[in-house]
Formats: sequence, structure tokens, C-alpha cells
Amino acid sequence: MSTVVSTLLVAIAVGFWFVQIVHGEYYRELAENNRLRKLPIEAPRGLIHDRNGRLLVENIPSYNLLIDRSRTKDLGRSLRFAAQVLRRPLPELQALLDGYRAIPEFKPVLLAESLTLSEVARIGVAGLEYPELEVEVRHLRLYRHGEQTAHVMGYLAEATEAEIAAANGDLRPGDLVGKKGIEEAYDTELRGRDGERVVVVDSHGRPFEEFAHSSAQPGTDLTLTIDLDLQQEAVRWFQGPEGVGSVVALDPRNGEVLALVSAPAYNPNLFARRLRKGEWQALLDAPNLPLTNRAIQNTFSPGSVFKIVMLTAGLTEKVVDEHSRVFCPGSAVIYGRRFRCWRPGGHGWVDARRALQVSCDVYFYHLGKALGIERIARYARMFGLEVPTGIDLSGEKPGLVPDAAWSLRARKAKWYPGETISVAIGQGPILLTPMQMAVMTAMAANGGRPVTPHLVKGAQRRTRPDVPLDPHALKVVREGLWAVVNAPGGTARWSAFVPGIDMAGKTGTVQVVAQSARIKSESLPFRFRDHAWFTSFAPVGDPRLVVVVFAEHGGGGSRTAAPIGKAVHEKYFAPALQRAAAR
Repeated sequence: MSTVVSTLLVAIAVGFWFVQIVHGEYYRELAENNRLRKLPIEAPRGLIHDRNGRLLVENIPSYNLLIDRSRTKDLGRSLRFAAQVLRRPLPELQALLDGYRAIPEFKPVLLAESLTLSEVARIGVAGLEYPELEVEVRHLRLYRHGEQTAHVMGYLAEATEAEIAAANGDLRPGDLVGKKGIEEAYDTELRGRDGERVVVVDSHGRPFEEFAHSSAQPGTDLTLTIDLDLQQEAVRWFQGPEGVGSVVALDPRNGEVLALVSAPAYNPNLFARRLRKGEWQALLDAPNLPLTNRAIQNTFSPGSVFKIVMLTAGLTEKVVDEHSRVFCPGSAVIYGRRFRCWRPGGHGWVDARRALQVSCDVYFYHLGKALGIERIARYARMFGLEVPTGIDLSGEKPGLVPDAAWSLRARKAKWYPGETISVAIGQGPILLTPMQMAVMTAMAANGGRPVTPHLVKGAQRRTRPDVPLDPHALKVVREGLWAVVNAPGGTARWSAFVPGIDMAGKTGTVQVVAQSARIKSESLPFRFRDHAWFTSFAPVGDPRLVVVVFAEHGGGGSRTAAPIGKAVHEKYFAPALQRAAAR
């Protein structure tokens, strides 16, 4: 008998230990929750403005439906009522709730977002019958310009388990965090810190007294370097199914990004509420990858725009001087292979400036042979190619500058001299992003000083040391680029020249598929057409604006990309032109 009693006492003691020690915290919180309710006070997320103070992103009120599973006697009945009010399938709500199994039942979880006023009213009327259903007011992110600024802004989405674990208690399940763009890069600053109300509730779960209160700390407002007018002007040129590409406009003096466009884009307001599986899949399956930021995440061959690097290298290394001339009959035989110039009849005798002006391939074939791939690669890296620019966005690609070591490492094959001839005109395995092109152009414009592009005014940014580029070489390059836009025969003279804007630029065309004969790109199916580049800066004597345009499958650079660059320059300099005209 004593053994039985002892066993029972031990069992009781173990039970008390298990309840009070092992699960003590859980039951204490459960008991306290029967009397107290913790009501979060959401911190307003910081607003985002453009450089001129125009509001780009704001917060608007939204009604969300929460369910407290510990207060329902029949969870199935509660979900059936909610499904009826929301007009959503019951299995969908059940699956949603199943995702919160790891969360204690007495902690309310989000069931639906963005309720209509009629839905709020129906739930309010049924409050006594369904006390487990609560309506809370939260802030909904509103991106005023939708797709036009999508790749700059990014969007919000529910924090993942990994993000919650890494936040050291600053994030809870259900919290929204920035994904992509400024929302992600400056999430900590924008998010602020939530507050909390602790209220005493009665036996029906209705609050009747405030027990404690901590105020929310609003997030920090941000002012971007973006000029909304410039951004919208660039977007305007990429409408329709064939509007694929990107535009980068920046200040070559300090790296401030004035416009960043990637087309096609997506509507970030879709993410203001929980995105449904079908909607997410539709974005993933959409043509031309609208979720990809082409300005920093896609790399392309630079085409003839790379001739800026080539001529700078040739002049600095004294391989050529500004007066050295090459005769272009329309092609050249180098290393036993014939390389064609883009102009079938050739350009005749050309020197350094005219080679840029008319984009003579033959001149640069000979220059590439004289320099060799190692020197070409070294100067490309001086211009910031093959490394991320350091822009304050995530996901930036580094690009590729090939050399002999790369060929052995990546292809397990030696570098062939004939490949150097292709690289000399920006073809072959050399790859860069439009953002890298903008930095490269800024250096050509400002005399060789590297800049770090950035989107937030006053943001801490990486500084790069000056590079040993010959000032006279860059001066000759700038004169050649000026002739591209302003001199007769310049490849962008007819498509980019603007009276009153002292603009310099360079066109580029990149073959997508090899052609055995000269075929007009526009006659090919869209996906086989050439890519088009145009990079530019103005005014030449005191550069304040760099504009890079990449039209994916757009055809010739002078035909497709240059008019876009011209329009962006006109928009930027319009006030100055109007003042000049009024004098």
C-alpha cells in the first residue's frame, strides 16, 4: 500500500514539475492572457519623397481581420462565418490558419487583409456571437506611381522565419519587411518600432481598462535622389509588349541617381496585401521577367560603347596618338580572319576622334590587336567594370571582363588572339550592367573620377580611389563623343542632337544571333533583334547629367536608344532652355 501511495506522490510531483517548470512559462502566459490582452500599436512606416519633395510612397489605413483561436468553442464554425463574410473558399482560410500552428493559440493571427467597410460592419454586428474575430486598423503601403517606380521602391512582404530569427526580437510573425528596392535596403530605418497597449478584459474578452502602454516610434522619412519628372519621361518610352530595357540617369559629379527604369515592371501595390499563390505565379511566368531589375541585375555586351574604354587605353598607353590614322575599306583581315566594319563601304581614313564619331570598327580592330587583352581588361577595370558599382540596392551583378586567366579558369581553355578583336568593339564575352555603363560614362565625363551611384540623399556610400587615366586621353575621347552627337556623320547626329544642349554620346549595337549576311535587325523576330545602347552626358564643359539607355532587342543604337536619351536630356534641361529662349 505504501508503495502505491509513494508512486502516486512521485507521479503527482512529476506532474507539478512538468506543469510548473517545463511548461510553466506557457501556462503563466496563458493564464495572464485570460485577463490581459496585448494589442500592438503599429509604427507608421517612413514616407518616401523624390528629390523635389513630391510624395512617392505613403501609408493609408487598412482594416484587417484577426482570429484568437483560444476564444472560440468551434473553430470550424468561426471559419465558416469568416469565409461567408469574406466570400473566400473555406479550405483557403483553413490552409492559411494551418500556417500558424507553431504560434500559441492565445496569440491572435492575421486571417484577412484590406476588409471593405461592409465586411467590417458585418463582423462588428456579430461581435458577441464571434468574440474570437477582431478587426484591427493597420497601415497599408501605397506606391503612388505603381509600376513607374517599382524597381526603385521595391515592396513589402511578410517576414520569413530566417528574417525573424536574425532580427533579435525586432520582428514578429506576420510583420511586414521590405523586399527589393529602397524598401529592402533601408528597411530598418523605414520600419520604426511598434508600440503596445496591454488592456484588462472581462470574461467575454472585451477590454475595459488599460493596464500598460508603450508608444510606437514612427519610421524615418526618406528623400530620394530620384527626379520624378525624369523618371516618368524615361518610363514613357517603354510602353507595350516590346518595351523592354532600362534607363539610368545620374549626376556625374556625385553619383546621385536621377532616374532608374527597368521595363517591364510590376505593380508593387499588389504586395500591399498578402499575395495569393496564383498572383505570384503569374508574375513569375510573365513575359520578360518584370521582377528583374535590368539596370543592375542583367548583364549585356556593351557593343560599340566600349570604344570609350578602348580609345582611352590606346591613348594612355601611347599605342596610338590623337592624330594616328587608319584606313577603313569596310573590313580588315587580322590573324587570318576577315572582320567586317558595320558600314559596308568603310569610312576611309579615320583618326582617334573621327573613329569615335563614326564608330569605325576597323580602327578599333587594329587598336585591340595593338593593346592585347590584358591591357584592355586592366583599363576596363579602371572604369569600374567587373565589380558592383555599390549602389544602395541589393542583387547587383558584377559583370565580366575577360582575360587569359579568366579563360583558363572559367572555360578551361586558353585565350585566342582573335577573341581580342571581338572584345575591342564590345562583343564576345565582355558583359556589364546599365548601371556600370553609367559609372563608366560618368568617369569619361568628369575626367576619370569614380562615383558611387546612390538613391537616398545623404546616404553613406563607398568611395573609390582615383584611377591613373591620362587627362589628355579623356579630353580627346570627350571631343570624339561630342562629334558623335553634334558633327555631320556622327552616328547620333540625326537622332540625339538638341540645339542648346551641348551633349556628347556614343551609340552601340549588339548582335543577339550571329549573321552570315547583313540583315536589318527590325526584319527579324523580336527575340532575335539586336540590342541597342546609347550613353551620353551634358553639358560637355561642365557635365551635370549622364543618361544611359539600353533597349533590349531594340535594333540599332542610333535608331532606338538615342531618341530616348535625347528625350531625357530635353526633360532635364527644359527649364534652362526656356530661360534662354525668354532672354
